[in-house]
Amino acid sequence: MPTPSAPSAPVADGGLFCELYWGTSLAEAWSYGPELGQVHAAPDETAPLPLYGFTLPEEPFLLAERTPRGWRIHVPPSARVEKSLKGDAFHPVGPEELTGAPGRAAVELREGMTLRLVEGELRLLVQPSVVKERAGRFRVRDVAWLITVAILFLSAPVAFLTMGPDPARLAANNARALQVAHDKEEARRKAMGLDQPLKPLTEAERATQKQDGGARVNVPASFGVR
Repeated sequence: MPTPSAPSAPVADGGLFCELYWGTSLAEAWSYGPELGQVHAAPDETAPLPLYGFTLPEEPFLLAERTPRGWRIHVPPSARVEKSLKGDAFHPVGPEELTGAPGRAAVELREGMTLRLVEGELRLLVQPSVVKERAGRFRVRDVAWLITVAILFLSAPVAFLTMGPDPARLAANNARALQVAHDKEEARRKAMGLDQPLKPLTEAERATQKQDGGARVNVPASFGVR
Protein backbone atom coordinates (compact mmCIF):
# COMPACT_ATOMS: atom_id res chain seq x y z
CA MET A 1 0.00 0.00 0.00
CA PRO A 2 1.61 3.29 -1.03
CA THR A 3 2.31 5.82 1.67
CA PRO A 4 0.21 8.97 1.17
CA SER A 5 2.19 12.16 0.71
CA ALA A 6 2.09 14.71 3.48
CA PRO A 7 -0.51 17.40 2.80
CA SER A 8 0.82 20.86 2.10
CA ALA A 9 0.24 23.61 4.61
CA PRO A 10 -2.92 25.69 4.09
CA VAL A 11 -2.55 28.80 1.97
CA ALA A 12 -3.65 30.84 5.01
CA ASP A 13 -0.42 29.86 6.78
CA GLY A 14 1.93 30.78 3.95
CA GLY A 15 3.21 33.85 2.19
CA LEU A 16 2.84 35.18 -1.32
CA PHE A 17 5.06 34.73 -4.37
CA CYS A 18 4.86 36.99 -7.44
CA GLU A 19 6.59 36.83 -10.82
CA LEU A 20 6.46 39.53 -13.50
CA TYR A 21 6.94 38.46 -17.12
CA TRP A 22 7.44 40.58 -20.22
CA GLY A 23 6.16 38.24 -22.89
CA THR A 24 7.88 34.97 -22.02
CA SER A 25 10.88 36.55 -20.26
CA LEU A 26 10.98 36.73 -16.48
CA ALA A 27 11.62 40.33 -15.44
CA GLU A 28 11.20 40.36 -11.65
CA ALA A 29 10.21 38.08 -8.78
CA TRP A 30 9.14 38.87 -5.22
CA SER A 31 8.39 36.80 -2.16
CA TYR A 32 6.40 38.01 0.85
CA GLY A 33 6.31 36.30 4.20
CA PRO A 34 3.19 35.33 6.12
CA GLU A 35 3.72 38.17 8.60
CA LEU A 36 2.47 40.69 6.01
CA GLY A 37 -1.20 41.54 6.00
CA GLN A 38 -1.21 43.53 2.74
CA VAL A 39 0.91 43.91 -0.38
CA HIS A 40 0.75 47.24 -2.20
CA ALA A 41 1.92 47.83 -5.78
CA ALA A 42 3.01 51.02 -7.52
CA PRO A 43 5.28 52.06 -10.41
CA ASP A 44 7.96 52.95 -7.88
CA GLU A 45 11.12 51.11 -6.87
CA THR A 46 10.44 51.91 -3.22
CA ALA A 47 7.01 50.23 -3.30
CA PRO A 48 6.62 46.78 -1.73
CA LEU A 49 5.86 45.51 -5.24
CA PRO A 50 7.33 47.79 -7.96
CA LEU A 51 4.81 47.27 -10.75
CA TYR A 52 5.24 49.05 -14.08
CA GLY A 53 3.00 48.84 -17.15
CA PHE A 54 -0.27 48.07 -15.36
CA THR A 55 -3.05 50.64 -15.16
CA LEU A 56 -3.64 51.25 -11.46
CA PRO A 57 -6.60 53.27 -10.14
CA GLU A 58 -4.45 54.73 -7.37
CA GLU A 59 -0.90 54.57 -6.13
CA PRO A 60 -0.12 52.62 -4.11
CA PHE A 61 -2.63 50.01 -5.20
CA LEU A 62 -3.76 47.28 -2.81
CA LEU A 63 -2.86 44.18 -4.80
CA ALA A 64 -3.23 41.51 -2.13
CA GLU A 65 -4.61 41.30 1.38
CA ARG A 66 -4.69 38.46 3.84
CA THR A 67 -8.00 36.89 4.80
CA PRO A 68 -8.84 34.15 7.30
CA ARG A 69 -8.83 31.70 4.38
CA GLY A 70 -5.67 32.93 2.67
CA TRP A 71 -5.20 35.81 0.23
CA ARG A 72 -7.56 38.03 -1.73
CA ILE A 73 -6.05 39.36 -4.96
CA HIS A 74 -7.37 42.68 -6.31
CA VAL A 75 -7.35 42.89 -10.09
CA PRO A 76 -6.22 46.14 -11.80
CA PRO A 77 -9.18 47.52 -13.80
CA SER A 78 -7.53 47.15 -17.23
CA ALA A 79 -6.14 43.67 -16.63
CA ARG A 80 -7.76 40.34 -17.28
CA VAL A 81 -7.33 37.56 -14.76
CA GLU A 82 -6.66 33.89 -15.48
CA LYS A 83 -6.10 30.94 -13.19
CA SER A 84 -4.27 27.63 -13.21
CA LEU A 85 -4.95 24.79 -10.80
CA LYS A 86 -1.99 22.60 -9.81
CA GLY A 87 0.04 23.38 -12.92
CA ASP A 88 -2.74 23.01 -15.48
CA ALA A 89 -3.18 25.39 -18.40
CA PHE A 90 -4.44 28.90 -17.66
CA HIS A 91 -8.03 29.77 -18.43
CA PRO A 92 -10.13 32.87 -17.65
CA VAL A 93 -11.63 33.28 -14.21
CA GLY A 94 -15.42 33.10 -14.35
CA PRO A 95 -17.58 36.06 -13.29
CA GLU A 96 -18.99 33.98 -10.45
CA GLU A 97 -15.51 33.78 -8.90
CA LEU A 98 -15.03 37.55 -8.87
CA THR A 99 -16.17 39.74 -6.02
CA GLY A 100 -16.43 43.49 -5.67
CA ALA A 101 -17.78 46.29 -7.82
CA PRO A 102 -16.88 46.70 -11.51
CA GLY A 103 -13.34 48.04 -11.80
CA ARG A 104 -12.67 46.83 -8.25
CA ALA A 105 -12.86 43.09 -8.82
CA ALA A 106 -11.07 40.66 -6.55
CA VAL A 107 -10.56 36.89 -6.52
CA GLU A 108 -9.72 34.49 -3.72
CA LEU A 109 -6.35 32.74 -4.06
CA ARG A 110 -6.89 29.13 -3.06
CA GLU A 111 -4.53 26.27 -2.34
CA GLY A 112 -2.80 24.97 -5.47
CA MET A 113 -3.96 27.94 -7.55
CA THR A 114 -1.87 30.36 -9.60
CA LEU A 115 -3.43 33.60 -10.79
CA ARG A 116 -2.18 35.44 -13.87
CA LEU A 117 -2.95 39.12 -14.36
CA VAL A 118 -2.47 40.14 -18.00
CA GLU A 119 -2.27 43.63 -19.47
CA GLY A 120 -0.63 44.05 -22.86
CA GLU A 121 2.67 42.12 -22.92
CA LEU A 122 2.90 42.05 -19.13
CA ARG A 123 1.93 39.03 -17.07
CA LEU A 124 1.94 39.02 -13.28
CA LEU A 125 1.78 35.54 -11.74
CA VAL A 126 0.60 35.31 -8.13
CA GLN A 127 0.61 32.11 -6.11
CA PRO A 128 0.90 30.98 -2.49
CA SER A 129 4.45 30.93 -1.21
CA VAL A 130 6.06 27.85 0.27
CA VAL A 131 7.60 30.07 2.95
CA LYS A 132 5.73 29.39 6.17
CA GLU A 133 7.79 31.53 8.52
CA ARG A 134 10.43 34.19 8.46
CA ALA A 135 14.03 33.19 8.64
CA GLY A 136 15.17 33.30 12.26
CA ARG A 137 17.98 35.50 13.45
CA PHE A 138 21.44 34.19 14.08
CA ARG A 139 21.55 32.01 17.14
CA VAL A 140 24.45 31.88 19.57
CA ARG A 141 25.55 28.57 18.07
CA ASP A 142 25.63 30.10 14.57
CA VAL A 143 27.71 33.05 15.77
CA ALA A 144 30.14 30.72 17.53
CA TRP A 145 30.49 28.65 14.37
CA LEU A 146 31.28 31.76 12.30
CA ILE A 147 33.87 32.89 14.84
CA THR A 148 35.52 29.45 14.75
CA VAL A 149 35.73 29.50 10.96
CA ALA A 150 37.23 33.01 11.02
CA ILE A 151 39.86 31.98 13.59
CA LEU A 152 40.86 28.94 11.52
CA PHE A 153 41.10 31.05 8.39
CA LEU A 154 43.26 33.72 10.03
CA SER A 155 45.50 31.21 11.84
CA ALA A 156 46.52 29.38 8.66
CA PRO A 157 49.31 31.86 7.66
CA VAL A 158 50.64 31.91 11.24
CA ALA A 159 50.75 28.13 11.34
CA PHE A 160 52.65 28.08 8.06
CA LEU A 161 55.28 30.46 9.44
CA THR A 162 55.68 28.69 12.78
CA MET A 163 55.61 25.15 11.41
CA GLY A 164 57.52 25.86 8.20
CA PRO A 165 61.04 24.62 7.31
CA ASP A 166 63.84 25.22 9.87
CA PRO A 167 66.54 27.65 8.56
CA ALA A 168 69.31 25.44 10.01
CA ARG A 169 67.89 22.43 8.20
CA LEU A 170 67.75 24.39 4.94
CA ALA A 171 71.45 25.37 5.35
CA ALA A 172 72.43 21.74 6.01
CA ASN A 173 70.55 20.58 2.93
CA ASN A 174 72.30 23.20 0.79
CA ALA A 175 75.74 22.15 2.10
CA ARG A 176 74.94 18.51 1.40
CA ALA A 177 73.91 19.35 -2.16
CA LEU A 178 77.17 21.28 -2.74
CA GLN A 179 79.24 18.35 -1.42
CA VAL A 180 77.48 15.92 -3.74
CA ALA A 181 78.18 18.19 -6.71
CA HIS A 182 81.88 18.45 -5.68
CA ASP A 183 82.21 14.66 -5.41
CA LYS A 184 80.73 14.20 -8.87
CA GLU A 185 83.20 16.71 -10.33
CA GLU A 186 86.15 14.94 -8.70
CA ALA A 187 85.02 11.60 -10.10
CA ARG A 188 84.77 13.09 -13.58
CA ARG A 189 88.31 14.57 -13.37
CA LYS A 190 89.70 11.26 -12.14
CA ALA A 191 88.13 9.39 -15.05
CA MET A 192 89.82 11.84 -17.46
CA GLY A 193 93.19 11.54 -15.70
CA LEU A 194 93.18 15.12 -14.56
CA ASP A 195 93.40 14.35 -10.89
CA GLN A 196 97.25 13.87 -10.86
CA PRO A 197 99.43 17.00 -10.47
CA LEU A 198 101.99 17.80 -13.20
CA LYS A 199 105.58 16.53 -12.56
CA PRO A 200 108.45 19.05 -12.85
CA LEU A 201 110.87 18.54 -15.78
CA THR A 202 114.27 16.98 -15.07
CA GLU A 203 117.56 18.56 -16.17
CA ALA A 204 117.93 16.02 -18.99
CA GLU A 205 114.42 16.80 -20.32
CA ARG A 206 115.15 20.52 -20.22
CA ALA A 207 118.46 20.07 -22.11
CA THR A 208 116.72 18.00 -24.75
CA GLN A 209 114.12 20.73 -25.25
CA LYS A 210 116.89 23.38 -25.64
CA GLN A 211 118.87 21.33 -28.19
CA ASP A 212 115.86 20.45 -30.22
CA GLY A 213 115.62 23.38 -32.64
CA GLY A 214 113.82 21.50 -35.35
CA ALA A 215 115.06 20.05 -38.70
CA ARG A 216 118.27 21.50 -40.22
CA VAL A 217 117.83 23.39 -43.50
CA ASN A 218 120.72 24.13 -45.97
CA VAL A 219 120.46 27.54 -47.62
CA PRO A 220 122.29 28.22 -50.96
CA ALA A 221 125.05 30.85 -50.90
CA SER A 222 123.32 32.85 -53.61
CA PHE A 223 120.15 33.19 -51.45
CA GLY A 224 119.91 36.62 -49.98
CA VAL A 225 117.58 38.23 -47.54
CA ARG A 226 116.73 41.92 -47.61
